[in-house]
Amino acid sequence: MRYLRPAAVAAASLVLLLATDGTDVSAEATAPVAAAVPRIRASVLPDRAGPPDVRVRDLYSGAAFDACTAPPLDALRAWRGASPYGAIGIYTSGAQRGCAQPRLTADWVRQARAMGWRFLPVHVGLQAPCSELKGKPSRIDPARAAQQGRDEAADAVRGLKAVGLGKGSPVFLDIEAYPMRDPACGQAVVDFVLGWTQGLHNAGYRSGFYSSLDSGIADLAAAARAGSSPLPDTLWYARWNDQADTAGGGALTPDLWADRQRVHQYHGNVEETYGGATLTIDRNQVDAPLAG
Repeated sequence: MRYLRPAAVAAASLVLLLATDGTDVSAEATAPVAAAVPRIRASVLPDRAGPPDVRVRDLYSGAAFDACTAPPLDALRAWRGASPYGAIGIYTSGAQRGCAQPRLTADWVRQARAMGWRFLPVHVGLQAPCSELKGKPSRIDPARAAQQGRDEAADAVRGLKAVGLGKGSPVFLDIEAYPMRDPACGQAVVDFVLGWTQGLHNAGYRSGFYSSLDSGIADLAAAARAGSSPLPDTLWYARWNDQADTAGGGALTPDLWADRQRVHQYHGNVEETYGGATLTIDRNQVDAPLAG
């Protein structure tokens, strides 16, 4: 899986060529200068399995919503015929999910799938070491981040199997927004995500990652440019700009995760009513493989 297009590599080579073309420079210009320390260093883990192949029927482009708890099937039935949405985010696993899931069973998934719904499974586990969220107190340990990521992947696979979502399905690791003051915090998140991806690939599942465009996504983009791997197969970025697109922005430039590998959460915590059923949701635009 390539996360950085060849054009970006070529551009970096051109900069190097221009910097070494033999042009005379003053002694002052050639004086040693301390190199800037990158925020994210390159980390590479073995990934012999790699991501499962994408089947054409798994690809989805269109509107999706996510809700804190799996909605009643009657609401899904009403929305399927009247709303613009064709996919739904469901919180399938994780010790730090924000809501109970009394309806989320294999039978619920089976019936929702029969209506034509597609799924974005979400796992909410350990958060960034520097996270300021009071309601999600469990944090990544930087010294054990990669192993913790693999452990969370195993938990996520159990959650997928419990609701009848088999191999080849994606599952998105939910890392909520965190402050960007400490590079070590960002590095721990990246190492955790590498372990998460490695674990999912080894189990036959696709790796997804959800976070704020300005924190987790920015650090994953830096990891891609540094040459880290294995990185998630799909990014789900939160940027509440009311633009129903997957154009990215900020650190998520057009050369990264560009091959139908993006989901954009563009509006949050809104009530919508279709077919007489009202739900509180976040709005998303998808161009990526989904489960279902």
